[in-house]
Amino acid sequence: MGFMTEFKQFAMKGNVVDLAVGVIIGAAFGKIVDSVVKDLIMPIVGKAVGGLDFSNYFFLLSNPPAGYNGPMTYEALTKAGVPLFAYGNFLTVALNFVILAFIIFVMVKQINRLKKDEPAPPPAETPEDTVLLREIRDSLKK
Repeated sequence: MGFMTEFKQFAMKGNVVDLAVGVIIGAAFGKIVDSVVKDLIMPIVGKAVGGLDFSNYFFLLSNPPAGYNGPMTYEALTKAGVPLFAYGNFLTVALNFVILAFIIFVMVKQINRLKKDEPAPPPAETPEDTVLLREIRDSLKK
């Protein structure tokens, strides 16, 4: 079998195609969850705890470069190459993960619930010789 034919058979298997579709949909879904957390949930949480932006919670691990006149925000400092301990950004990413994991859990649970349970196959008929041997066994026990 040629290399290209073997590769084509591998690539066209159902599991590989399903995995590719899952990865593409998962990436798009991850962006949606990112937006939900960043644009909807974190502003509400920030407002509840005092109107703070969690992405700007960080500690400087070293001073900004000499002559730095930019804002002291997470984005500006990381672009300037300043090492930061960005625990606020970590909180946002961790919340993204928890929400995404919960949504996937609910989706898988619903999909499993909707799957039709296959009926158990009917029991195979016992061969006649086995039935006769069982009758002989039972009669000898008496």
